Amino acid sequence: MSAMRTWLSTVVLLGIMGASSSATRAAELLVGNKSADTVWRLSLRDGRRVGEFRTGEAPHEIAVAPDGRQAVVTNYGDAKTGSTLSVLDLVDGKPTRSIDLGQHGAPHGLRFLPDGRRVLVTTEASASVLIVDIASGEIERVIDVGAGTGHMIAVSPDGNVAWLTKIQAGTLSRIDLLAGVKTIERPAGKGAEGVAVRPDGAEVWVTNREDGTLTVHDPRTLAVKRRMSSKGFPIRVVFSPDGALAYVTNARAATLAVFNARSKVPVASVPLSRDDVTYQPTMLGNAALPIGVVVAADRPRAYVAISGGDRIAVIDTQRWQVIDYWVTGREPDALGIVAD
Repeated sequence: MSAMRTWLSTVVLLGIMGASSSATRAAELLVGNKSADTVWRLSLRDGRRVGEFRTGEAPHEIAVAPDGRQAVVTNYGDAKTGSTLSVLDLVDGKPTRSIDLGQHGAPHGLRFLPDGRRVLVTTEASASVLIVDIASGEIERVIDVGAGTGHMIAVSPDGNVAWLTKIQAGTLSRIDLLAGVKTIERPAGKGAEGVAVRPDGAEVWVTNREDGTLTVHDPRTLAVKRRMSSKGFPIRVVFSPDGALAYVTNARAATLAVFNARSKVPVASVPLSRDDVTYQPTMLGNAALPIGVVVAADRPRAYVAISGGDRIAVIDTQRWQVIDYWVTGREPDALGIVAD
């Protein structure tokens, strides 16, 4: 009996230690370095690099699973078109696992479905949206979305609908994920790229980079309800977790524009370029080129990838100021937050 009690005590202790380790895991920022084929793990406390994953060529977007245990990366490719996803184990740090998408090349836009088991992926080379099972690597469904360079994607809170932007067509499409069909496509603006659905599902916002505008769409009809100015190549849009604010990165202007999501009134414009920094070549020349942006749910911080500066700009969202710059690999772009 004594030996049995000792064994049971050991099992319970190990269980508690495991639970404690999981519960106290530090919050992290995932950074996709496009020109280094890596994803870095940065501590959200101080920006220190705490880990690194190898990916396929030119990782473009990152999606973190709802439970925070894994992340998925689209490997867009560079000289050669990519056709894989990288699956990152955020708990045990196991080697990166690859999912082959076959003929579906140039994967880009990426979102987890609410079940945490499957992702939506846009593939430019096959003009499709895929539903992919992460565990098995199986492509469960291929949805034809037509020409026009379907690039970024957003998904409804219930996982039944997705919205897709097309850069060349300048449109927004609505996709019925249950039926597996695109149901409607409407104009947004020239160079429509970034897309986000407000957390309550009431509106879909699109950044039209060549127009220098931000459009707000009805989620069912895709009718434009509001068009706002966001000068300087607006390229991404995300909402604060509570849905109160919308954050837009203006790549050419090198600013982070912030809007009240209800009134649509501008709240702040945070400059992200510095005169004392020599920037690397980017698609817009030697420039800061801010692209990816994420907003923390548990602290007053937003994080922006400065692609031409190999840095993350850390922004205080109470004072609307850059308070730090964290070092990254070459050409950071996609970002993701792993909560503690």
